[in-house]
Amino acid sequence: MSFAADRASARDAGARPEPALAWVHARGALDVSAPRVMAIVNVTPDSFFDGGNLLAPETDDPSVSVAARLCRSYRQQGADILDVGGESTRPGATPVAPDVELRRVLPVIRGLMADAELAGVPISVDTRHASVAAAAMAAGAAIINDVSGLADPEMARVAADSGAGLVIGHLRGEPATMMREIRFERVLVEVAAELGRAVERALRAGVAADRIAVDPGIGFGKTAEHSAALVGASDYLMRETGCPVLIGASRKAFLGVVGGRPRPVEERLIGSVVAAVMAALGGAAVVRVHDVAATAEALRVAWAIRTASAVARDEAEEVERGRW
Repeated sequence: MSFAADRASARDAGARPEPALAWVHARGALDVSAPRVMAIVNVTPDSFFDGGNLLAPETDDPSVSVAARLCRSYRQQGADILDVGGESTRPGATPVAPDVELRRVLPVIRGLMADAELAGVPISVDTRHASVAAAAMAAGAAIINDVSGLADPEMARVAADSGAGLVIGHLRGEPATMMREIRFERVLVEVAAELGRAVERALRAGVAADRIAVDPGIGFGKTAEHSAALVGASDYLMRETGCPVLIGASRKAFLGVVGGRPRPVEERLIGSVVAAVMAALGGAAVVRVHDVAATAEALRVAWAIRTASAVARDEAEEVERGRW
């Protein structure tokens, strides 16, 4: 029986898979019984929020010292994963050749690996290219974050051979054209089914099930309403795919649209933090963010309230049962 058929059989029988307690990667495992924070480390000139911040002045080369300083700060603020990317995948972005990506990300990954303060922090490489993923894993990365959903036919094999944790993202088409002719009849059903098929491909290539997470691709070829629905649907996506869910809504344009009026990227902090909390309360195992300190604090408060409320409700129900 296929993975998808197993999931369908369990669903038809009324079974609900338990959320994963650990997500395994090449350097260990992350406890995801509570939400984890993935910090965005863009080594790009054209990312929509922070492009160029980690490049040396007037060059396309990374400033390793600046990147390391930023990542140390992220770690102190509560980041659990550092996600290093060398290609912008914002809507309309121009594709980047793998050799350019490598020139951007490899020095940063090596620099982070050599930093004593960052020892033990898993590094993720954000790439659509198997050659980049393989080189990054050889340099010390622990996770491959592929927004394209394994569009490169070699990506799953690289993940299997390297023992990487693997994020399989949902994307129809290419970043340059993904916002044209958006078509979904039932967005949750279709995204879950397409992610499920990509998970099957990864499993067939030898990637262990406990190393796979899925990302519904917030803002990637979706309307604002599609993105809003997916942010809060991690429990459904986990149930349908059997994998922990990563949500990356940080600073994206849909936040202003669903919030009542379009807002420039620099005014999307509050919406980003709210989206991260809603994603976590909806079952997300990991949230990928630019604003680490604000998000980590909001998640700690939300989780403390959730936990205390659950305990108090159990106590109240026990008293009620005693009355009868």
